Amino acid sequence: MNGTTGTTGTTTGTTGSPDPGPAARRVIVVGSGPTGLLLAGDLATAGVPVTVLEKRPHGISNLSRAFALHARTLEQLDGRGLADELEAAGRPLDRLRLFGRLTIDLDALPSRFNHLLVIPQYEVEKVLERRAVEAGVEFRHETEVTGLDQDADGVTVGTRTSDGAAGTLRAGYVVGADGMRSVVRDAIGLPFPGHSVIRSVVLADVRLAEEPETLLTVNAVGDAFAFLAPFGDGYYRVIGWNRSRDVPDSEPLGLDEVKEVTRLALGRDFGMHDARWLSRFHSDERQAPAYRVGRVFLAGDAAHVHTPAGGQGMNTGLQDAANLSWKLAQVVNGHASAGLLDTYQAERHPVGKAVLRSSGGIVRLAMAKRPWTLALRAALTTFLNNAGPARRRAAGQVTGIGYRYPAPRGAHPLTGARVPDVTLADGTRLYEAQRGGRFVLVTEAGVHDGPAGPREDRLTVRHWASDRRTALLVRPDGYVAWAADEAGPEAIEAALAAYVG
Repeated sequence: MNGTTGTTGTTTGTTGSPDPGPAARRVIVVGSGPTGLLLAGDLATAGVPVTVLEKRPHGISNLSRAFALHARTLEQLDGRGLADELEAAGRPLDRLRLFGRLTIDLDALPSRFNHLLVIPQYEVEKVLERRAVEAGVEFRHETEVTGLDQDADGVTVGTRTSDGAAGTLRAGYVVGADGMRSVVRDAIGLPFPGHSVIRSVVLADVRLAEEPETLLTVNAVGDAFAFLAPFGDGYYRVIGWNRSRDVPDSEPLGLDEVKEVTRLALGRDFGMHDARWLSRFHSDERQAPAYRVGRVFLAGDAAHVHTPAGGQGMNTGLQDAANLSWKLAQVVNGHASAGLLDTYQAERHPVGKAVLRSSGGIVRLAMAKRPWTLALRAALTTFLNNAGPARRRAAGQVTGIGYRYPAPRGAHPLTGARVPDVTLADGTRLYEAQRGGRFVLVTEAGVHDGPAGPREDRLTVRHWASDRRTALLVRPDGYVAWAADEAGPEAIEAALAAYVG
């Protein structure tokens, strides 16, 4: 069996359905971070048997690095009925401030979620795990993947539990959502090219004697960078970097060093005290050349990692999951051919590449030191602050709402575009109609009577609240699968047969 070995756990815990179903229909998700949890919950909601393998003990860790949900991710979560709960737990921020003078206003975003939601990753994981459990996902904690073999009919995954017991599991498909050091990625022989961008980044969870003036506090001065974000429980996460302090991740870290880098970057340390956690890490920029090898897929940090600049990491992984889950469900449930799965690579790999470029560009400009890079940053700041269209494009990229997917030659111009959360004729919203992983057909009244037969559990038909005549078939992830101007019943039926099955 080809593969590598992860870290051994101590016990095995199982939550959810005790019978994951026939092996040929089962999907194994490796990793129970946000990406794996959203994917597993989507699949189980669509009736696909899912087993999640996680080498860690069960529990939601508060030692997370992600602190933001962007507009497009919140829209995806709204389509699952989860956004309002998370909105209540987080704190909205209506503008991003970069390089001291550059401001990206989010309140002008064409979205119900015209803000950044500041919320720790573990709060997102709590909601996603609960949904997955309620949908019947089987969890096997403290179970590491030791390798995998795939053939024409499925994948055999080697496992080892914390007590040393070896075993195998059989599934139709496997998704590696197991992070930067992905065992799944190694097992299918994919490289992870790239490099470390920043080394010896310090992390700390501290209390502050002085509350910062802004919800997120971030700045770079000279050789120093610092970021502060609230957990909501009285503690703050500090992320800092000092170019002149380049030491291994294993070097001991004390609170005095965290205070020093914060003072250098922010001008004061806000009276930091009572650190409950201190650590170092290095930030890499890497991307797998392929997100799929046969029946095995990569998502989230297993597929791409980049700097924390712009808060795009967790968001990109969640959007990977939203893209892949409905496609796997369509294929496993027999409603689409396996060729549909090729579109995951075609659609998400370019997005991952773009995120690497944008986050890397932000951090390099933030840490500019040479005269020409400082001049470039000043020019870019002036340009974006005075050029509305360019600033809106930048906001669309960082928040995810500006991306669209490639469309086949000759397709309607709307194909592949993100669909806003429009209000429909019956007073409901489009994202409400998507819940349950459904396709949504939107037409003018009287053109289509609604789904019947085997499509009833996968398709919702709604009508425009306006006099618009374009027929729109919206995928479960909120992008246009098909559109036509003034389409009749026969054309619509042909589209439903092609895309919904």
